Amino acid sequence: MSDKKADLAGPGIGNYADLEKVLPQDYNSLLDPKETQHAVYAVKQYIEQNLCKELDLMMVEVPLIVDVDSGVNDMLDRDGSRTPIQFHINNDYNVHPVEAQVVQAATKWKRVALKQFGMKVGEGLCTDMRAVRKDYFLDHDHSAYVDQWDWERVITEDQRNLQFLTGIVEKIWKVITGAELYAQQLYPKLKSDKYPNLPEKLKFLHAEEILEMFPDLPRKQRETAILQKYPAVFIYGIGYVLNDGYPHEMRAADYDDWITPTTSASGKPMHGLNGDILVWNPVTKRRHELTSMGVRVNATTLKQQLEATNQLDFLNFPYHKAIINNEIPLSIGGGIGQSRTLMQLLKKAHLGEVSVTVWPKILKDICAKRNIFVLE
Repeated sequence: MSDKKADLAGPGIGNYADLEKVLPQDYNSLLDPKETQHAVYAVKQYIEQNLCKELDLMMVEVPLIVDVDSGVNDMLDRDGSRTPIQFHINNDYNVHPVEAQVVQAATKWKRVALKQFGMKVGEGLCTDMRAVRKDYFLDHDHSAYVDQWDWERVITEDQRNLQFLTGIVEKIWKVITGAELYAQQLYPKLKSDKYPNLPEKLKFLHAEEILEMFPDLPRKQRETAILQKYPAVFIYGIGYVLNDGYPHEMRAADYDDWITPTTSASGKPMHGLNGDILVWNPVTKRRHELTSMGVRVNATTLKQQLEATNQLDFLNFPYHKAIINNEIPLSIGGGIGQSRTLMQLLKKAHLGEVSVTVWPKILKDICAKRNIFVLE
């Protein structure tokens, strides 16, 4: 059980000796750096346009920094292990200062923005979001610099169910698999027997079902095992405590709804209206998370989840009061990792091949030995 507890929040690789063992031994990028940049922008444009088309979204501006007192920054996990960068803005000679934070994700801001932009039911927004998460261990698919297509859409109360969530996930998957084919039209060399394409359809499973299949394995090992059978899965119900006494993964209590009772396809009682798309990466030969999303909490489930996590004091924040008082729309939303998705579609071994950020020298040296060259 100690292994399961340690597995809840971390990315899975905790030191560079282990990372050196898992990086591919026989890697050669299918695209050179110049081709990669052309492909990055072509695929980004394809995904943005088609995501907006499929989900009836519009592109909007998104903040990089937010006011601390607003409560809209994303705390990512409810154990307090990942804290945002905070700084003091000495405005007007400190007469009218601002305490600000760099966003970790735009999850809460987007829901408030739905009201700001006057979105109606069925309409939504999409952002080209940038964030900083300083508490990650920097490896081949975790960076301190985060880029996401953060999206949010207005829903009705009767759309807060698994069937509606599943339909939205299937539309997103259509966009991602379409982007892979589009990239291969532009660069035929990306179609390779060595690196098979994503499957046409996702397998949908509840976190509890996966635990039943692999009861003795920690979470990441369960994900790795299920991806051997199904190379692309959507896992429902991430955040609710499972039968072994642990959630599949820690999730914040104030955005995704992971507590609502649901039922599996086989009729078993389950929980949660959220989940992740995970795929098998044939380049790294590891599990690879592309997106996290879900139906958002309403007034009832926000209180239930904050009570379950001993965070009822959050109800003093303006954002949380707005949910309790029904002042902002009910919604569904998520974040699709841009660099993660591009890494998968362009058959790359490292995030640093498709995005520019900081990496420690030890990591760059390890990568260079494996013919992996990160951008600087």
